[in-house]
Amino acid sequence: MKQSEFQRAVDAEFGAGYGGVVVGDLVLSALGGRTAREALAAGVRPQEVWLALCEATDVPEERRHGAGRPVPGESGPPRHG
Repeated sequence: MKQSEFQRAVDAEFGAGYGGVVVGDLVLSALGGRTAREALAAGVRPQEVWLALCEATDVPEERRHGAGRPVPGESGPPRHG
């Protein structure tokens, strides 16, 4: 997962506004007591940060893997449904 895919996944799952709050404010014990933003800045892989965020916020398993990847022929974030 690239950082851009991480951001698309966050926006698709939480919405752009609330996603920013979750990434910047939610302290994740799985990431050493850091926020997702702090972990990314410290060099933690985006996939690891995404999975920790999913675990902490109870994102269903089926929406965790492959999230954020662009769908060929579609523009915008992936849709869950």
